[in-house]
Amino acid sequence: MSASAPRKILIASQGDETRWKEAMTTRLPDATIYTQDEDYNPAEIDYALLWKQPQGMIKNLENIRAIFSLGAGVEHVLSAPSLPEDVPIIRLEDAGMAQQMIEYHIYATLHFMRDFDHYLRHEKEGDWHPHDVAEISDFRVGVMGLGALGAAVATSLSNLGFHVSGWSRRMKAIENVATFAGDETLDEFLGQSDILICLLPRTRQTEGLLDSARLSKLPANAAIINASRGTAIVEEDLLRLVDTGHLRGAFLDVARNEPLPKGHPFWNHPKIRLTPHIAAATRIGPAVDQIADNIDRLEKGETPAGLVDRDTGY
Repeated sequence: MSASAPRKILIASQGDETRWKEAMTTRLPDATIYTQDEDYNPAEIDYALLWKQPQGMIKNLENIRAIFSLGAGVEHVLSAPSLPEDVPIIRLEDAGMAQQMIEYHIYATLHFMRDFDHYLRHEKEGDWHPHDVAEISDFRVGVMGLGALGAAVATSLSNLGFHVSGWSRRMKAIENVATFAGDETLDEFLGQSDILICLLPRTRQTEGLLDSARLSKLPANAAIINASRGTAIVEEDLLRLVDTGHLRGAFLDVARNEPLPKGHPFWNHPKIRLTPHIAAATRIGPAVDQIADNIDRLEKGETPAGLVDRDTGY
């Protein structure tokens, strides 16, 4: 297909497909855009915009030129049956999510740094019990996952005065953030993280990465914040370490199974705070601009931003 030929784009999302279609039509008025419930020929689709699409949909898109994830994660695409080996998969790199992630993690980090977790328990007990105010520079924050969102969170917390380090599979350089890379440095990184922030993607390597052995490497009375993927943490191990007192508590936006099932021990646990996967939502306007720009790059033979490496899963 030449760059001037009409593009045919499919949107299949658990979100508001109508708003996505309206925004894409405004941004690419010459394209023909379908939602999954409309009448379309799968063989004619050039580009697919997907978020938790129906099982088996991708295998019918036999002439697809690229697949775009409508969120930061791409596991819903990589795990699809009959995924073509040569089709580019492109993730959103920010799309308005970075600022939201920064806000969420400042709130969650201050929850522990300023002892608000203790005050919540004191409040329920009717106990007027002031604590000394800690020095922000005394709190060592470790950020696992230094992609676009992790790097933004690490930089913002460093700018607030926290002592920040970061860990990733590959070495990254971030101003005023001490960085670690690879499995051989993970224990050292964990050992100096009074507050551990998990912003890892969901991959085979991160599945259950934070188990009892790894969580035990955290300093005594450390806390954990997870707003990435619930599969990174072994929930039973986290609960045990919180209940035995090694970990101070957890601030969780994600769970292995969502929505979190009724009766799950995280509900009403005095040392665990929960939010329903709201740390950062995709902003349709910035996302559509990013997708349209990447379609133009692809049709010019250029490398798109956010191209996924299938070997690493991100």
